[in-house]
Amino acid sequence: MAITNIDRRGGRRVYAVVGLFVVQTTLAFWSAAAIAAQNAPEEIIVTGSRIRQNPVDRVAPLQTATSADIARSGEISVADYLQRLPISGSAINRSNNASGNLGFPPDGGGIGAGASEIDLRYLGSKRVLVLVDGKRWVRGSSASGVSGAVDLNTIPTAAIDRIEVLQDGASPIYGSDAIAGVVNIITRSDFQGLGLETNQAQFDEGDGYTQDYSLSFGVSGERSRAFLAASYARQEAVFSKDRALSREVIYGAPPGVGGSSGTPQGRFIFADPRAGLNPNGTPVVVDLALNSNALNDGVTRPVYNPTDPASGDFHEFGTADRFNFRPYNYLVTPNRRVNLFGKAEYDVTDNVELRFTAAFTNRKSSNQAAPNPLFLGSDAGAGFYLDNIFIPADQRYNPFGIDLDGRSNLITLGRRPLEAGPRIFDQNVDTWMVSGTLSGELQPAGKPVFWDVSLNWGRNSASQLGHNIFNARKLALALGPEANCLAVPGCVPFNIFGGQGPNGTGSITPDMLAWATFIQSDQSEQELNDIIANITGDLFALPAGPMSYALGYEYRKETGSFTPDATVQAGETADVPAAPTSGETQVREAYLELRAPLLGDLPAIKRLELSAAVRSSDYDAFGRDEVYKGGLYWRVAEDFAFRGNYAEGFRAPNIGELFNSGSRFDSNINDPCSNYTVNASPAVQANCTALGVPASFVQINQQISVQTGGNEELRPEKSKTYTVGFSYNPSWAGKGEWLDQLSIDVNYYNVKLEDAIQALSAQIQLTNCVNTLSPLFCNGIVRGPGGSITAFANQLTNIGRIETDGFDWTVVLATPELRIGLLRFTWSNTYLNSYEEFTLGLNGLVGTQRAGIEIGSPTRGFVRYKSTLAIDWALHDFVTSLTLRYLSALTETCPGALVDADLQNICSDPARLENEMKSKVFTDLQLSWTPNALDGQLQLALGINNLLNEDPPPCLSCDLNNYDGTLYPVPGRYIHARAALKF
Repeated sequence: MAITNIDRRGGRRVYAVVGLFVVQTTLAFWSAAAIAAQNAPEEIIVTGSRIRQNPVDRVAPLQTATSADIARSGEISVADYLQRLPISGSAINRSNNASGNLGFPPDGGGIGAGASEIDLRYLGSKRVLVLVDGKRWVRGSSASGVSGAVDLNTIPTAAIDRIEVLQDGASPIYGSDAIAGVVNIITRSDFQGLGLETNQAQFDEGDGYTQDYSLSFGVSGERSRAFLAASYARQEAVFSKDRALSREVIYGAPPGVGGSSGTPQGRFIFADPRAGLNPNGTPVVVDLALNSNALNDGVTRPVYNPTDPASGDFHEFGTADRFNFRPYNYLVTPNRRVNLFGKAEYDVTDNVELRFTAAFTNRKSSNQAAPNPLFLGSDAGAGFYLDNIFIPADQRYNPFGIDLDGRSNLITLGRRPLEAGPRIFDQNVDTWMVSGTLSGELQPAGKPVFWDVSLNWGRNSASQLGHNIFNARKLALALGPEANCLAVPGCVPFNIFGGQGPNGTGSITPDMLAWATFIQSDQSEQELNDIIANITGDLFALPAGPMSYALGYEYRKETGSFTPDATVQAGETADVPAAPTSGETQVREAYLELRAPLLGDLPAIKRLELSAAVRSSDYDAFGRDEVYKGGLYWRVAEDFAFRGNYAEGFRAPNIGELFNSGSRFDSNINDPCSNYTVNASPAVQANCTALGVPASFVQINQQISVQTGGNEELRPEKSKTYTVGFSYNPSWAGKGEWLDQLSIDVNYYNVKLEDAIQALSAQIQLTNCVNTLSPLFCNGIVRGPGGSITAFANQLTNIGRIETDGFDWTVVLATPELRIGLLRFTWSNTYLNSYEEFTLGLNGLVGTQRAGIEIGSPTRGFVRYKSTLAIDWALHDFVTSLTLRYLSALTETCPGALVDADLQNICSDPARLENEMKSKVFTDLQLSWTPNALDGQLQLALGINNLLNEDPPPCLSCDLNNYDGTLYPVPGRYIHARAALKF
């Protein structure tokens, strides 16, 4: 295990300072025990700081959304709402989430089946810290790996008061993960009475029906308060086949282009010496598909003529034979959630409070993929049993009259068993979170000191059942010598050669499926144990106010595990392989934060304040490290304030990144050696020949299997974040007759991330291998005799660095009550100036610009400019809300399936094989009614998202559904209604 080489003296100094403050405060507690409690100051804790302060004078850039904002959006989950914000990046959600189609993404975090996450700054969900009431939330678990991010489905919307999104690095305040920012979800604390609410929604196509019901109850006594929220939400599926954009493999291409060679009729690539010899003396390789009217029942078999293979019941495999797997996918994954949330507070004394919070969520969700494709032969890359398959000539269904041997003449046999039905993955996830906090106020020497101690525990436990999955060992036995099969109870000889037969019902019988398939059962779990102690108060007076401090200690232990089905662990699955993951991380941390208001009430210096923070983290696995933060806040005048911050960031590798012992991701990759004698330069042709790729090789499938895995030698990521901004809130705005409020907030951010943990882009690695033949890129890439890639090792490493910068700005304008009512405009924007990834090249790190680019696999787009304009018009009892959401254009690389000259017109720039995904504006409208006669206790609302029925821009390279579901809404108008009643 690598230990970070860090100077420990800095950490000892931090611990010494913290220890001194703890001792002094403890002594002050006893000396002040008899002092009467005084009223707490009006300052509050704002996300990004532990020191109580006036929220107007916040140092860090912060964006706040209320429960009313969520209700206006028509979304019923936290993740779906946050995904709409311009500052959000590209993360999995209900419309970009599919087990079985792709396997395990190369980030070590698992598939996250059924989960929804949040990304900020395009730095990834694992670099966003999610808090609830200022405390960490347990990471997600979906029985498909060990995630490094929080599943926001586990946080009940009914309990939310507001969401604060910190657009700044905050590792010195909160510790690991807070590199891209912090999402702090603040729950309700002052709710009184009983509240009932329901949301109903559906697409205008008649699918995706969504329903949500919630009950909220709050009560308070002389010394106690309690709040309870319970909710039930159900989201029905939307199928890819039900939208024009997503029903074909590649939007706009002819049928079959980009499709799979695992087809219902079968694809058979093998060397047959009876078909003749090549000039070099090797047998001719035939590439055939079965005719649709052929019969193969073991008695009557298809006619194969070895001297004329593409005759009789077979024809030469072509593009039109390729299988369209899209219609089986979901555009929206079905999801059912039950959420319970409770909070109780009790005043132990006048200045000591006990708070207890508990939450439980059960999620049942489902993902679906096309029937499990079966690939056999030397170039299949499907594991030991199927790569080395042996089908004897006398196997009752073998029509070719020769042995088919993966160790000699069988290159690839592909069959899509429609008879088995689609692969269905059902998740059942339970999440518990319990927190107990004791907090209070002291008055040593007449100065208030606030303290709190909290114990936090969370567990996420998940199971997943995969249906219609094939067992490779049993399939190999059923295809092998029949004597071996029939000697095993239950084994039934398998008909992989019969296609769908003349009647279209398929040649694979239920008895064959009963033997060769199994129900896959996977399990995963994550647990969080967190102990936190904080103290905050004032030290001494400065010209503009007291010198304030916050200090604290945290112990955190996280454990996680993923246990695939025993059949999968044994390497017997014909679907995506995976190995177990198990591990834990422990850390002890101390922090100190200072806030010094130096000057105030001077010309051009209404308030000048410095802030600083340091955090020392001691990990069992990585050693100790310190990160620092400094900030400047300068209120030039009452109306105008300037702020600047510098923060060092730290992110420890999570359990999945460290201990994932192996899995697979089926990535869309263009093989430069595909048809290289026609499409490639002379240098690439020579290199493909040197790699042993036959001149006749054409890439069999667009997806290439990439073996991913964790790495226990990973080092923590480090970052440096600079933010500079200003806010303008003119006092004159509230004094006119037409303008009641005007506020402008502008921020510039710059993030440099060192030792970024990720796998090298498989496309870049393969391209560099072919272009250079360097072992640096070619090691781990193995090709079969036919030229196909059969192994592709792509382990996580500290790959290099990421540099990104951009601007955020928000303008809010509101009018007073006019004759036409009250108007409010909120304009939020994010501009991504640059996002550059530096990865290893032959001569050091090489930068790749991502801003304005769609990667496609894994689906991820880096939009340069995102803007949201919300217009609220309140008149009498009605509020009309219009929201316009703009996303600028993206550029993608066209998939290799479009390299043919007659297909390049599908790309907007055929010369470069690039395609522009055009900019889009989505329009949402809602009308709500809150009758004054009922004192606001009833609210009814009706809305339509995507009012103008704007489709997302087609994405030719995206893994799923021909559009980027991490950025754009599901095609179609989304009609939603809401009713809320409070007693």
